[in-house]
Amino acid sequence: MGIKKRKIIELEDAVVKFAGDSGDGMQMSGAQFSDTSAFVGNDISTFPDYPSEIRAPQGTIAGVSGFQVRIGSKGIKTPGDRADVLVAMNPAALKTNLKWVKLGATIIIDSDSFDVKNYQKAGFNSDPLEDGTLDGFNVVRAPITYLNFTAVKELGLDSKTAEKTKNQFAVGILYWLFDRNLEYGEKFLDDRFKTKPVLAEANKKVLRAGYHYAETIETLESRFQIIHRGERKGKFRNITGNTAVAWGFIAASERSGRPLFLGSYPITPASEILQELAKRKQLGVKVFQAEDEIAGINSAIGASFAGNLGVTTTSGPGLALKSEALGLAVITEIPLVLVDVQRGGPSTGLPTKTEQGDLMQALYGRSGESPAVVIAASSPSDCFDYAYMACKIAIEHMTPVVLLTDGYLANGSELWNIPKIADLPPIVPPIVPDNTPDFKPYRRDPQKLNRFWAIPGQEGLRHRIGSLEKEDVTGYVSHDPLNHEKMVRLREEKVQRVANYVPELKVWGEPTGDLLAVGWGGTYGAMISAVEELQQQGKSISLAQFNYLKPLPRNTEAVLKGFRKIIICELNMGQFAMYLSALYPQFKYLRYNKIQGLPFMIEELKRKFNQVLEGKE
Repeated sequence: MGIKKRKIIELEDAVVKFAGDSGDGMQMSGAQFSDTSAFVGNDISTFPDYPSEIRAPQGTIAGVSGFQVRIGSKGIKTPGDRADVLVAMNPAALKTNLKWVKLGATIIIDSDSFDVKNYQKAGFNSDPLEDGTLDGFNVVRAPITYLNFTAVKELGLDSKTAEKTKNQFAVGILYWLFDRNLEYGEKFLDDRFKTKPVLAEANKKVLRAGYHYAETIETLESRFQIIHRGERKGKFRNITGNTAVAWGFIAASERSGRPLFLGSYPITPASEILQELAKRKQLGVKVFQAEDEIAGINSAIGASFAGNLGVTTTSGPGLALKSEALGLAVITEIPLVLVDVQRGGPSTGLPTKTEQGDLMQALYGRSGESPAVVIAASSPSDCFDYAYMACKIAIEHMTPVVLLTDGYLANGSELWNIPKIADLPPIVPPIVPDNTPDFKPYRRDPQKLNRFWAIPGQEGLRHRIGSLEKEDVTGYVSHDPLNHEKMVRLREEKVQRVANYVPELKVWGEPTGDLLAVGWGGTYGAMISAVEELQQQGKSISLAQFNYLKPLPRNTEAVLKGFRKIIICELNMGQFAMYLSALYPQFKYLRYNKIQGLPFMIEELKRKFNQVLEGKE
C-alpha cells in the first residue's frame, strides 16, 4: 500500500507560528524553518515572542514562548497578522495563541500534553480538544512526546535529553506540509550541535520521524507550496536587527579607518549587539562589558576622545542612566553612537516586548540645552544601514547620535542583501593634521559647524576638553553669559545642519491626496503593507515613514502640506505627534496609538485608515 498523494495548494505567502513552553525549543524551531525557507528562495520575516520570566512555571501562560515567521514569494515586509499554521506544544500555547490564528487554519498539537492537569493550568475549563473550542480548524492531534521517545530510544539518551528533541517532530511535520527538503533541516542541526554529534543525530532522527508521520496521516489532506516568482539577485542572508547593528558598526569602522570600541552593559533586548561584537576581535573590535550603564557610556566617550569610534548600547532604562554622560559627549563635541533598543516601560516594564516609548527621552532627556542627532531604523535589515549612517554622522559632524531600534526589529529577522564595503558611502573623519599652526579645539568647519578631531598624542595639538562650558574657538573654561548663549546656539545649529547631509523625506504614493499615514522607525513594515493594499483598492492614501527624527528632513513641511488629513501611528501615547505638533503647529494631526507590547497588525491599520478616509475618525 503506497502513500496517498495529496493535493497541492499554491499560496502567495503563509504565516507559521511555533508556540510552546519556554523549554520546548520554539525559537530554535522557528529559526530552523525560517532558514530553510530562505534557502529555497522564499522571502521571510520573523517575530520571536518570548517571556520575560527566566523560567516561568512549566505549562503556564506566563511561560509560553513563540516564534512567528511569514514566508512568501517576494515583498514580505512583516511577519504577518494571523497564522495559517500553528504548532501548539501544550494547552497554554494554544490558549495564548488561538486568537492569533485564522479560521480554517491548521493547528498541530502534541496530544500527549493535553491532560486535565495541563489544560486546567492553562485556564481552560474543559478539554479544548473535545468541547468545540477548535471547531472550524484543521486539527492535527499528534502524540509527539510518545513518538519522539520512540524515535530516539535506540540512542540510549536520558529522558530529559530525549524530551528536548520533541520540537523536531513538529518541525518535521512542517517540512512535509510545506514541501521542504530535509537536508536543509539536517544541516541546520549539524551546525547547531557540531560539538555534540549524538544530539545532532537524535534531533535528525526526530525530524525525519515527524516528516514521515505527516506523510501517513489522513488529517493532512493537502500540502502548501509557495508560488515562486523568480530569484532576487545578490548575495543574501537571514539577519536580525541586533546583528545588523553590530555589522553596521564594523563596516563604519572599516570605512572610516577608526578602531571600533564598544563600552556597554547587558540589557534586554540589546545584549545581542554586545555579544555579536565580542565575537569579532579578529576584525580589531574592542569590547568592554562594563559594571553598569554609566561606566559603559563613559568608557565609550573616553575611547572616542582617544580617536576610536566609540559606541554604547542599551534599552530605555539604561538610556535614562546614560543621560548625564550623553550630555558630556554633547558639550565636548566628540563622536559617539548610542543605540537604544526600545522595550515596554516604564521602569523594568515589559523587558521582552516592543514599544516606541523612548522618543522624547532620546530627544530631550538630558540636562540643559543638550542637542543630539536622533535617527531610527525601520526593519531588521536596514538596522545595518542606520547603524552605519549613525557612525558617519557622529564622526563627520562631531556629535553624539542616538539610534533608536526596538525589540521587534532587534529580535526579528529578514533577508538582507549583503553590500560590498566599497559601495557604502565614505566616512571622512575631520582629524587635524599634526603640527597644525595655531590649532584651537573649538574652531569649526564653516559648513557643518563641527569642531575638528585632535587625538591625544598628535604632535603639536595639545588641548583640553571637559564638562564645563567652553569658550568659543579656544576651548578655555568660560562662565561668560554671552559666550554660553553663543555656544548653546552653535551646538543646536550644528545638529540642525545635519539635515543638509541626509535624504529628504520619501513619500510612498502620490505627493498629494486625501490621507497621509505617518510613522517612524520600526512600524514601517505594517504601515507600508497596509497603505499599499489600500492603494491597490484605489484609495487616496500615501505613506511618510521618518527615519531622521532630529533634525527632521528638509522637505517635511512640504510633504505634510500636500494632504487633506494626516494620521500619525505610533507604539506609544503619541510622542512623535506631539513633536511634529510643536514644530509644525499649522497642521492638524490625527493619532492612532497602540501600547500593548506588540507591533501593529496590517488589518488594524487598514481598518483605521478606512475610517479616516470615510470621515469616521
